[in-house]
Order: sequence, then structure tokens, then C-alpha cells
Amino acid sequence: MEPVSVPSIAAATFPLPPRLEGLRRLAYNLHWAWEPRTRNLWSLIDRTAWTRYRNPIPVISGPTEWSRLLDDEKFLAEYHDTLAAFDAYMTDGSAHWFARRHGDQLSGPIAYFCAEYGIHESLGIYSGGLGVLAGDHMKSASDLAMPLIGVGLLYRKGYFRQQIDADGHQEHNYPDYDLTRLPLARVQGQDGLPLTVSVELPGRDLSVAVWLAQVGRVPVLLLDTDVPVNAVEDRPISHILYVRGREMRLHQELVLGIGGVRAIRALGLEPAVWHLNEGHSAFLLAERAGEHVAAGVDLPEAWQRVRRNSVFTIHTPVSAGNERFDGDLVRRVAGPTLERGGVAVDALLELGLGPDGDRGQFDMTAFSLRLTAGANAVSELHARTANDTWQGIVDHPIQAVTNGVHGPSWIGAPIDGLLVRDLDAQIESLDAGADQDPFWQHLERIAGLELWQAHLRQKRELAIFARGRLRNQFARHGEAPSVLAELDSALDPAIMTIGFARRFATYKRAGLLFSDLDRLTRLLWSTERPLQIVFAGKAHPADRPGQKVIQEIFQLSRSPQLRGRVFIMEDYDIRVGRYLVQGVDVWLNNPRRPLEASGTSGMKAAQNGVPNLSVLDGWWDEGYAGDNGWAIGGRETNPDEAAQDWADAQDLYRLLEEDLIPRYYERDAGGLPERWTDVMRRAMATSLWRFSTTRMLQEYTERLYLPAAGVDSPEGATVPAGRATRVVASEAG
Repeated sequence: MEPVSVPSIAAATFPLPPRLEGLRRLAYNLHWAWEPRTRNLWSLIDRTAWTRYRNPIPVISGPTEWSRLLDDEKFLAEYHDTLAAFDAYMTDGSAHWFARRHGDQLSGPIAYFCAEYGIHESLGIYSGGLGVLAGDHMKSASDLAMPLIGVGLLYRKGYFRQQIDADGHQEHNYPDYDLTRLPLARVQGQDGLPLTVSVELPGRDLSVAVWLAQVGRVPVLLLDTDVPVNAVEDRPISHILYVRGREMRLHQELVLGIGGVRAIRALGLEPAVWHLNEGHSAFLLAERAGEHVAAGVDLPEAWQRVRRNSVFTIHTPVSAGNERFDGDLVRRVAGPTLERGGVAVDALLELGLGPDGDRGQFDMTAFSLRLTAGANAVSELHARTANDTWQGIVDHPIQAVTNGVHGPSWIGAPIDGLLVRDLDAQIESLDAGADQDPFWQHLERIAGLELWQAHLRQKRELAIFARGRLRNQFARHGEAPSVLAELDSALDPAIMTIGFARRFATYKRAGLLFSDLDRLTRLLWSTERPLQIVFAGKAHPADRPGQKVIQEIFQLSRSPQLRGRVFIMEDYDIRVGRYLVQGVDVWLNNPRRPLEASGTSGMKAAQNGVPNLSVLDGWWDEGYAGDNGWAIGGRETNPDEAAQDWADAQDLYRLLEEDLIPRYYERDAGGLPERWTDVMRRAMATSLWRFSTTRMLQEYTERLYLPAAGVDSPEGATVPAGRATRVVASEAG
């Protein structure tokens, strides 16, 4: 089956020279988000605009000196070559994995629903790991030429932009995006007009505009309630990602689930599989049940029909972290819509009964688990935890399909250049078919000195980027010019650098490294073997304890003991994350086991040759091989959290003092840390395939999508040996 095609109308109109009209095609497809050649083209057109906006629409919508470019033969040649490569990518997917293996096995596309998508930093409709995973899922589906369509919400104010004030308080600012300056288009309905669908709410009908973010070969439909025909109080429903108000959040999830199904139907599509990535979109199951009821099927049978071709991915290890709504709120807000569609709200609430048996709550995860034919957790350890948590809710084991990352989006150009030059690696078309010699098994062909120099180049790029961000941050605080001048030497590339970047939830223990300040200070300011640490991350606006952790770390970073060796960068986003995973020396992750479902940032670091120093939780529990990084603590957990925290902190200090720091600073006559580059190679070799979204999507296809579509498990499935492709039972069973 061919990739899905969705007709659209560009959100903005602006003239282009006829000879350069192809720029519009390039700009409105987010393939440029992971294609360096196309990004270079935007820089050639207007370096200042590209550097400022990181978005091609402001670059080509002007003002632009087109006459200069039309007289530049080198630019024109690069333009034509870039456009030809893009058109070839878009038109020929027959050689890619899905077409080769399963091209004729699905009767319709895979519909993938998620509340957020992290495709590129310029499109701020994501908050963190879930959205970035969804964005990487779309990119790899495009690279594999899979027939997949995404569905989400278009947040005109996005997720908050973070500023940290001079006292360390997190401040929340919500941008107001101008959609005409983003790479978005309005979906065109079958009547040729901009597509709008309707969702019934108590006492009124809500109009929902459907937008398109084209991600390579994959269309992502984004639903928008900010349209003039809606009441002023309804227009903000889709404005803010993870809005705090519970009733507003329920409205959002009704729009996502019900409106998403209706948008797909309005395009004449009949998905073979429906994939719910997290429970936020669970109302799509109720909407589809209502479709069956309208066709004359009774409700119990309708639920069964919906269940047959639906799959669900769970992301949070503990039930308390999953989306729940007060039952009376669901009755009042969603009840009328559901009842009109033939779905009794009492039946819905019964299916949403959580593991605690609280009949006053509607548990979106429990509802989704009961109404999907297959479910997966996002790491092997998470699957064990999830099966224990949801025992009795789901009648089939929750499988483990460990997350991955989209290498072309995260691997730095210097490291990627080595892989291409020395190993003829093609990260974009990563495969592990029997007819290929996996390049990641031959990293010894890359000379240690060249690997180290490529890493140092990425480390210098991080330092230059971070200095600019920190300078702006401290200038806003009113720091003196002398203090700002000190930042010219911040994050010295000659010093071993630890990176820690993630959501500042308290269970992630961002402050663990500060458990013994005197011991840490000695490490940071060692004359011969110094250390520096860079932090980044946001806490949800409603998470006061997480915000307090940010404040404490910021204040420590400005203390006389730690100032100049510890930094916290504000406004963590995809761009900041990209610099960090590419440029630090060590990636630190120390959550309380087993509360980290997966954690993909460490995978991105490893693929750049940055070893992990992590608790054996999430992906690292299966990714740690003894020679590709370091494990903090063991697999036993102490129910006394304070005692566990202290034990993990002591092990963290021990590893730094006795192994990591001595190994990093041990150099041969040529200045190469040979034993360190050995670990770098192993980090890459054990992650480039095994923790890629290519491998992940192949597993999703053969273990979840095809069975849900009624296709027998294929003989000779291409998910390779060396990755445990099995159902993971609970530790108790």
C-alpha cells in the first residue's frame, strides 16, 4: 500500500520567482527537519532569517533578494539538486522496508493518535519525551514508506516557553503562533474547500478546522478550535498543550478523539489499524463504537469490533500518572455527545474503571486497555511494571516494544560524517535485513583519533551555543558586564562535561549529584581532572515540587562553591536537546527505579558516542552491556526512598572518582583517551540499530499493526536477533 496522500491548501500566499517555485514544495514539507542539505539551502537564501527563525517560511516569504540568487550559478545548481533529491525521496518508496516486506498486506492506513508531536523546534506543539517520540515515529514511518497518518491538536499557544529568573523561579510564557508563518497547510476536503469537522458539546456544536503538517511521506492532521464561528469561550480549547484545568483538558481530549476520527472519515479513509499513543485520544474508541451502533450493531458488539483493530501504547509506569477524569465531569461534558451517538455513558464509565476500583473516576488508560487488541509498554522493565499495575484490567499481556530514536534527527554532523565516510552508513535508511552487513558492527574501522576529534567538534559547538544562551539569560537578570564576560570561557571543551536534561519531575532526582556538596566540589575544581555539569529541563506549570528542584539547582549553580562549573540552561526544547546529546561527554540519568518508563534522551546521546551513566531503569536496564556506559546501583530497590537516594548518590560519586574521570583524562602520547573512545564505540554499536525508531517501527508493524489488521505474523520476520522481541511477564509471575 502506498503512503497516505492528503490534499491541502497552503496557509500563506506569497510570490516566488517562477524558476524557484519548488522552494514552496520544500518549505511546506517538514522533511527539511532531518535533511541537512535542505536546511543548508535555507541558510544560503537568507542566513540571518534562517538563524533567527529556524523555519523556512519566513525565509522565503521575504523580503528576499531573489535577483542575487537567480544570478548565482552555484546556488541554482544546489537548489535543483536538493529539489531533485527531495522529489525522488517522495515518489519512490518501493525499495524501503515496509514496501518490500508488507506492501500489499494492509487494506488501509495506520491511524496514529497522539496529544503532541515534537517534529522540529519551530513547531511548538510538544512538551517533551512523548511528543518527541511521536515526531520520531512519524519521521521513521516516512523513511520506511509506511502508510501511516498522524492525528493531533494544533496548539496556537503551544507549550510554555521557560524563563528562569534571578532567584531561580521558573516563569511561564505562552507564545501566540502566527500559523501563516509556520510550515502548515489547511487540509482540503473532498469538496475542494478547507476541511472543517463538527464535534457536539453540551448545548452547541463545535467547529474544528483541520490543518496539515506534512512530515516527509506522512501527513499529520492537526485539529484547531480557534475558528471564528465558535463561541469565544470555545476557541481556546486547543490553544495550550496540557492545560491545567481539568474540564478544559477533557474538552481537548474529546476534540482529539472524536474530531480526529471525523477528520479521517471526511477524507474518505478507512484505517486498517488505529494506534492510540497514550490515553489522551481514548474517545476515538467511543466515536468508532458509535459508528457501529449507527449501522445497526448493538453496543457490546460495537465495542468488540472497535477492539479488533485497535492498539495502545502505555507510557507511564504507575496508574496515578495516567489520565483520569471525575466521573460526574465526564457525564456532564461528554455524556450528551456519547448518548447521541448511541454510546451509553454508564457503559463507558464501567469500561474506564481503574485498578483502584474508584467508580467516581474515569481512567483513560484502563478504558484504552480494555478496548484494544494489543498493548505495549515502552521498555522491557516497563512491561513488567505495567503488567503488575494493570493486572485484571487487560486480558492479554502488555508487550514490550522498547522506544527508539530517529538517528538523522539527533546524530551530529561530524559523527554522521565519519559513519558515512568510513562505513558507508546510511542512517536514514537504517535496516537490519539479512542481506546487509550491519555497519554498526564495524565501528573499529573508524580511527580513535578521528572519532575523538569529531566528538570534540560537537563539544565545541555545544559550548558556543550554550555561552550565547547563558549570556542572554544572565543579561536579563541584570548581571554585570564582568560576569557576562566570564561566560566566554564557560563549558570549556577541555573539561569533562556531564549533561542532565529532562522533565524536572521529582522522581527523576535531578538533585542527586548535589547530595554531598563538599565531595562534588572537589571533583568540579580538581586541578588536573576537573568536571563541569550542564542541566536543562522544564517542570509542568502545576508541578510546584518540580519547580522547586529547578530553583534549588539554579541557586546552587550561582553559589561560590559551584559557580563556573555548574550551569542550568533555560527553555529546554528540541534544539537545546540536540546540542546537549551531541556535545556532552557523559549522559546522566538517575530516576527512582522503576519509575522511568523508557527515557529516549540517553539513546540519542549513545548514538552520538556519549556514554550513559544511569540507573538501571527504563531502556538502560536492557541497554547496559557492561562496556558501553555505567550503571548506578543495581536492580534491587529499597522501599526507604531516602536510603535508596543516599546509596545511589554514593555509587554515583564512586563511579565518577574511580572510573569515569580517571578514564576520561588518561591520554596516550597523541592526546587520545583510548580507553574512553572504546566506550564511545560500544555506546554507538549497541544503540544505532537496537534503539532506533526503525527497529521500533518494524516491531510495531509485525507484532501489533499486522495482527490488529488480521494479518498472520509473517514468516521470517525482520526484527533481528539480539533484541528481545517477546511478551514480558510480570516479575511476580
